Amino acid sequence: MSMRLTVKATPQGLTLAQNALMRLGGTQLSLANELKGLVGRSTIQKFFNNKEIQVDKFKEICKALTLESQWEAIAGLTDLSNSVHASNNSSPKPTPEEQDSSINIDALTKEVREKVKSYIRERCGTMRVLDMTQPIGLGDIYTDVNILEKITGRKGLDIPNLLQNCNPEEFDRFGLGQVTEERISGLEAVKRHSKLMILGKPGAGKTTFLKHLALQCINSSQENRIPFFITLKQFSEICHQLELPEFIVQQLGNNLITNTQLIQLLESGRFLLLLDGLDEVKEENSSKVINHIKEFSERYRTNKFIITCRIAAREEIFEKFTEVELADFDKQQIKTFVTNWFQNQKPDTAEKFIQQLQSINRINELATNPLLLTLLCLEFEGSGDFPSDRADLYKRAIRILLRYWDAERGIVHSIVQNEVYTVEYKEKLLTEVAWTTFDRSDYFFRQTDIERYIQDYIRLNLPRTDPNALQVDSEVVLKSIEAHHGLLVERARSIYSFSHITFHEYFTARKIVDDSREEEDALKTLASKIFEKRWQEVFLLTVGLSNKADVLLALMKQHIDALLASDTKLQQILTWVEQKSESVEAAYKPAAIRAFYLYLSQTLDLSRTLDIDLSRTLDINLSQIVSLDLKLDFDLFRTLDLPRTHYLSQTQTRTQIRTQIRVADFNLSRQLSGELSQILNLTVTLDHNGELQRSLQELEYQLLHYEVDNIPYMHWWQEAEKLRTMMIEHRNIGHDWQFNESQKKLLRQHYDANKLLVDCLNSSRYVSREVRQKIEDTLLLPVN
Repeated sequence: MSMRLTVKATPQGLTLAQNALMRLGGTQLSLANELKGLVGRSTIQKFFNNKEIQVDKFKEICKALTLESQWEAIAGLTDLSNSVHASNNSSPKPTPEEQDSSINIDALTKEVREKVKSYIRERCGTMRVLDMTQPIGLGDIYTDVNILEKITGRKGLDIPNLLQNCNPEEFDRFGLGQVTEERISGLEAVKRHSKLMILGKPGAGKTTFLKHLALQCINSSQENRIPFFITLKQFSEICHQLELPEFIVQQLGNNLITNTQLIQLLESGRFLLLLDGLDEVKEENSSKVINHIKEFSERYRTNKFIITCRIAAREEIFEKFTEVELADFDKQQIKTFVTNWFQNQKPDTAEKFIQQLQSINRINELATNPLLLTLLCLEFEGSGDFPSDRADLYKRAIRILLRYWDAERGIVHSIVQNEVYTVEYKEKLLTEVAWTTFDRSDYFFRQTDIERYIQDYIRLNLPRTDPNALQVDSEVVLKSIEAHHGLLVERARSIYSFSHITFHEYFTARKIVDDSREEEDALKTLASKIFEKRWQEVFLLTVGLSNKADVLLALMKQHIDALLASDTKLQQILTWVEQKSESVEAAYKPAAIRAFYLYLSQTLDLSRTLDIDLSRTLDINLSQIVSLDLKLDFDLFRTLDLPRTHYLSQTQTRTQIRTQIRVADFNLSRQLSGELSQILNLTVTLDHNGELQRSLQELEYQLLHYEVDNIPYMHWWQEAEKLRTMMIEHRNIGHDWQFNESQKKLLRQHYDANKLLVDCLNSSRYVSREVRQKIEDTLLLPVN
């Protein structure tokens, strides 16, 4: 009889194997991890799909399922019932106690679960971080987390791949280098894997997730495992005296579990062991703790193990563990967290928070980190608003990541013994890296480049002769900033960026402020970038941080005025803006009125609605204009713009039949007549000689008597031109400036730069009253 090279499980044998896998608390994936290097994942899938596989692989799978002696019977080579019977006959006759072992284990599990329930709830049921005045219930605040099954820092992408969907002028702030990998829920990941290593950035919610798993397990009547939460930093301090089983008994106390009971339960796979903070273990204890975990998880492999570690601090590989990454919060998770946080406050507090958060992109991107989102909630809680000075908010967020988070958790990193690794040194270093990379538009940078920046900075500030030490320093400093503080992150293999572009901008502003203390060249360099949109936040942060805000604002104003100075036509529109603003009566600042008319002229003549309303920034709300002059002009402009919008929509739908187009024109004429009717009510007060009123009444009459079948197509366009002529004659508005594309671009840059100037003016506490007044008095005026 020839030896068979491949076999497959019989239906009865397959059932036995499946039951064994279930009894061991494993999955096909965990079995594949356990047999890594011996049996492939696809082979295990074939085994459980009743397909042929090689005999040696078949034996390995049966061995891992503790069915080694029955592999031939499972494959149908011998009788399964005889095999089981023979196996039972070859074993010593079980004692009554052994016959009841499974029943006893179930009873013991239930007993210990009840005993430790209070301990688990007390240990894991609350959280208190940052400036919380008292602990809060974990169940009140917990938000379900998502998991990335592929570690982002190990993607084989290059910088062009990371930037392929990014416009440098409109950079995607919400989730820099946004992760596109599929996410699964954290609970699903825990179900799939019996041994799990969860990696994440500082403040990503790793500890909170483990505590939630402990509470969920102990509170569920369907669970047959006993959760135990271990702070590895705490264990590391006594790991030389105690093994992990002894540590568990010590923590619970003999009144809750004995050594004998613990070993029984571990051997039966009845524990969910949650090992938190591998990165928090001191370096001198690290090897000992890692060996403890490896030996313990191998000896009691049928239990479920979950370890957490900061993503950049993971150096040791646990071969039998599956590594996953805790994902940043998405918009829905942020909303859930905020709703939970403010559930006991005014009903609309959470909604107001979300609305303000979404309106400020710079703050919104910080909210993807649970720790920083907690900071934002604490800031909002007191005043019902975010701080007006964002520089102070970012400074506090960075200080939390650099200083307080580890200190609060009692974590001391050994490398801080060298002055090159101190927090103060790292902050200065980050300003250098930020300025160098931001000035070059480098949102992502290679590890070799950033290590070179670090080397240059160390060489300049701490001269040394040993180049090898310099190389080591640069590598260790980079990993320290990434692992301990989360300010730099690895977006793909050896490709880094700041964790949030807000931090990139903040440290860039810090560098400018530091350099400008002795001379003003840094401020001049920044002022020259006023027309580059990506520098806007750097301007706002700089005026918020610098006591030389007056100097920067004056430099900004010079660049803005010079932009249109050489173009006669563009100077003409500014002259018109000045004249028009002086001809109306309104209780607004002159600069606000000038901004209002510049806004109106550009809205129509540039054929677009401006993204930012400068007049509103000053003090005019377009939805609540109190000046009759301004309201009349605004309504006239809006009415004049209706035909243009309608015409554009018609040219895009030329496939419509002529009757449909005429009906649309008819509806437009009714809309225009309605607008004119409201405008006529204003002219009664403002048009003293009645000429504009009579002209508008005539136009309204013509529009009201528009007949679908009798009036030629596009007749309303002629009426619109009549309206423009009336506006120019009676109100000095509606001029057709006929700008070329270059002039339109300059006007847009001019308008946006003035908006930035006013925002800086309003956000800086360092600007003097004299400079503020001078800028407002000369804003949007022609150059003399």
